[in-house]
Amino acid sequence: MLAIHFDSEVNPVTQNYLCDNLSRAAKDGYAAAVIVLDTPGGLLQSKDKIVLCELNAKLPVLVWVGPNGATAGSAGVWIAQAADYLGMAPQTNIGSSTPIDSSGGNIGSDLRRKLINHEAATLRALAQSHGRNVQWADRAVRVATNATATEALQMHVIDAVAPTLPSLLQQADGVKTKPRGYTLHLAGAQIHHVHLGFFTRILNTLIDPNILPLLFLAGLAGIGFEIFHPGVVLPGALGAVALVTALFGFSVLPISWGGLLLMLLGVGLLVADVHVTSHGALTVAGLISIAVGSIMLFQNAQGFHTSKPLVIGIAVTLGAVWAFAISKAVEVRHRPVAVGAQLIPGSVGEVRDNGLVFVNGELWQARTRSGDELRPGQRVRVESLDGLVLTVRPEGT
Repeated sequence: MLAIHFDSEVNPVTQNYLCDNLSRAAKDGYAAAVIVLDTPGGLLQSKDKIVLCELNAKLPVLVWVGPNGATAGSAGVWIAQAADYLGMAPQTNIGSSTPIDSSGGNIGSDLRRKLINHEAATLRALAQSHGRNVQWADRAVRVATNATATEALQMHVIDAVAPTLPSLLQQADGVKTKPRGYTLHLAGAQIHHVHLGFFTRILNTLIDPNILPLLFLAGLAGIGFEIFHPGVVLPGALGAVALVTALFGFSVLPISWGGLLLMLLGVGLLVADVHVTSHGALTVAGLISIAVGSIMLFQNAQGFHTSKPLVIGIAVTLGAVWAFAISKAVEVRHRPVAVGAQLIPGSVGEVRDNGLVFVNGELWQARTRSGDELRPGQRVRVESLDGLVLTVRPEGT
């Protein structure tokens, strides 16, 4: 028996993890696979693919919502109902399967009606084919019904309440499953556990919709800094890593291209305000564009959304930093340009051949007040400038 622990959101990364392990269980000759489920839900597309993996697995698939305190919420209800045998730990719950939009709110009326009718039908079909409560499945989608483990057993939403995984296998022993007709012989079976690996958890963290916009902006900032200050290296390297990571996340989650374009427009407006006198209008427009774009970015990802307070906080912080940077840039622009004698006195240079002194990247004719000869390689400090001839003294005197 292979126990696949699924204690994360439903998304493309965790979907691949679960489907790969179901395939591995069949390939390695396990008698059955059990999904140890604890999820708040996630993407509908990933949920559909996981359900297909369960229904087409070449071995019996059990689901145990556990341990105590676990939940099978939203998309997790489909994963649970697709199991050949479904059990829950005593202090767990299942339900709240109504689809929501990317901001966590209700979907618009027409799309909402179509989506809910579709999702209710798919969940009813799963419940019916497995001999479970069809009416409850419908209510779980339409009115977000929840049930505790005991309530779910009484309403025949699940097949068993089991405090531990071995007790679930004990109760499932001898059961003939619907609709695939497996007869389970699992009492006392040896259990091998698999968990989300280190790199899988990292990838799962990096596709957080609250992190991806930050990585994207940080990547653009790092690369932009390297372009305007070549040779620094580190900001450009870190920016490239952040940008590639963000693009990976964008390729995994369904994003709104309109949101991404708004973010790029916002960055462009911020940069333009450094070179154009707009009295801050371009900066304000850029910050609004970045904020709206970040909120729109994951509107196509059901169950995933960017935190609005986080977006507002980022916009305010970025605005404060940018205002400070622009004020310093304006201050430098209005500062009188220092040339000639203003730059030379006090500078340290080095004597070259023919009495020339190399100072501030330039070669100058030079002399000492005492008329002493200047030796090549000697370090000197400039005292004054008379026309195009420097008066210098040996450094340290």
